[in-house]
Amino acid sequence: MCGIVGYLGAKQAYPILINGLRRLEYRGYDSAGVALIDGSELRIFKCQGKVSDLEAHVNGHPATGTLGIGHTRWATHGPPNDVNAHPHQATSGDLALIHNGIIENYAPIKEELVQRGHSFRSDTDTEVLVHLIDDIQRTEGVELGEAVRLALASVVGAYAIVVVDRKDPDTMVAARRSSPLVIGIGEQDGEFFLASDATPIVEHTRNVVYMEDGEIAIIHRTDGLRLRNIKNQEKTPFIQELEMHLEALEKGGYDHFMLKEIHEQPRSIRDSLRGRLNLVKGEVVLGGIKDYEQKFIQAKRVLIVGCGTSWHAGLVGEYLFEDLARIPVEVEYASEFRYRNPIVNEDDIVIAISQSGETADTLAAIELAKSRGATIIGICNVVGSSIARVTHAGSYTHAGPEIGVASTKAFTAQVTVLALMALMIGQKKGTLGGSSFHRLLNELDAIPDKVQRVLATEAQVKYIADIYKDARNALYLGRGYSFPVALEGALKLKEISYIHAEGYPAAEMKHGPIALIDDEMPVFVIATKGSSYEKVVSNIQEVKARKGKIIAIVTEGDRVVKELADHTIEIPETADQLVPLLSVIPLQLLSYHIAVMRGCNVDQPRNLAKSVTVE
Repeated sequence: MCGIVGYLGAKQAYPILINGLRRLEYRGYDSAGVALIDGSELRIFKCQGKVSDLEAHVNGHPATGTLGIGHTRWATHGPPNDVNAHPHQATSGDLALIHNGIIENYAPIKEELVQRGHSFRSDTDTEVLVHLIDDIQRTEGVELGEAVRLALASVVGAYAIVVVDRKDPDTMVAARRSSPLVIGIGEQDGEFFLASDATPIVEHTRNVVYMEDGEIAIIHRTDGLRLRNIKNQEKTPFIQELEMHLEALEKGGYDHFMLKEIHEQPRSIRDSLRGRLNLVKGEVVLGGIKDYEQKFIQAKRVLIVGCGTSWHAGLVGEYLFEDLARIPVEVEYASEFRYRNPIVNEDDIVIAISQSGETADTLAAIELAKSRGATIIGICNVVGSSIARVTHAGSYTHAGPEIGVASTKAFTAQVTVLALMALMIGQKKGTLGGSSFHRLLNELDAIPDKVQRVLATEAQVKYIADIYKDARNALYLGRGYSFPVALEGALKLKEISYIHAEGYPAAEMKHGPIALIDDEMPVFVIATKGSSYEKVVSNIQEVKARKGKIIAIVTEGDRVVKELADHTIEIPETADQLVPLLSVIPLQLLSYHIAVMRGCNVDQPRNLAKSVTVE
């Protein structure tokens, strides 16, 4: 959560910070602020609301200086308001600090600082940390970098912080633990950029250093970048080249990032297949996990951990691995995994799925599983992210930057990679026959073009959205491979339109949710041709008998469901295992258009943020 940006160099910092905050606003948009040092003067501007509100707040005031930090917040401690907005200052007025994460032991530290004469204005844990650093700096007589190191040695929790001191206008100090920070090396000597992720940096430089857990960076205008750890050991910065491109961060003519990202799925799925699926040779090659193929083949169990949309992708993965590779699979909410003392064995494979690669709950699950000897495979979308670094091996999804808070192309890219893994392991284990393997390979290769055909139904989807935009509740039903899609469809509607929606296995409807059905209840059913088709038709008839409104996703040419449903949306025929890659598309579009018609902020839904880096 939260977005961090910093600049040190010869240019004016404020325009760089504001533009960076705009790019980071998907990480949090409850409040925003900047701190600028001009000579020995520290100016702080902050307010509740979005980055545009901050710009209006700053307008007309001097916002000069070549050293600055900025923050856009997703509230953890204390409600969104001007006082709780970052940056925070210490009593002396010398320091300003921005922070992403949670300081778990802030209460006893605050109590001790109060006894030492400190007073606090905000409800945040962040203000406690800046007071602690200030207290150490003044009582120990140490430089800012050392004061930060000593303070963090007594802190429990997750953090990415940047601190500046008006007495030293040539220095920024940054540190991270379980929350990402990336340092950009500018083209000019003495120019540096700091950010939560690479999105604000890509337009300024392609050379970056991804900070590791426990590292502290002292960034100086003339002395350059120095890295050390909490134990005060010097570390050598590892400079990498960014793979991100600026045009991927723009809307490209679409009204919203979400709509753009829905329409990017033919390309993002194709990019996730490229170089991995070879029809000529009839093989799947996943270079990132090649050294662990035997581990997969011999595994007695696969555990899949993820949160939100990634958890839904993991559920599709469960069906794929059990169906094609005949490996038992358990799918776990990462947020619950480590709190129930799970049984994890050395011959288990744990697949951790995260769009950002920074999801705190998923990282915590990885840490536990690694401590018990399991092999950890990562699936994420961000090169250089924490999950990519801490797992034994893995595969990137190549979906490209996803800015809309509600995941769309991330889901289909994750399912694509899971399908490739299951196909590869099924073939090598011999659990998937040659003809079935080649049929599925060809079907998977055809999916991007079929997704394009589904996107062509948008006008029809928009018409249906207009009919149901005022619904107060909705039910989503699916069986087999379509059950996770029902969950994902319901999540999308909840996230961006604020309509209460639930996803259920279609057969479970009669064990409770059927009580909710009346003539105002829209019921979205994935009713494609396949092994459970007749059963789903029966479920539709049960809904119709209670006057529910049926919106069905059906296979092209369907006649039976069309006679029963109030509305149908056709998708091309494909193998059961790959239906989720097509059936989810109209549900994404429905959620998008319903939200737009309701006047909701589609890209920045209330109370949510993109990269969940707190537990």
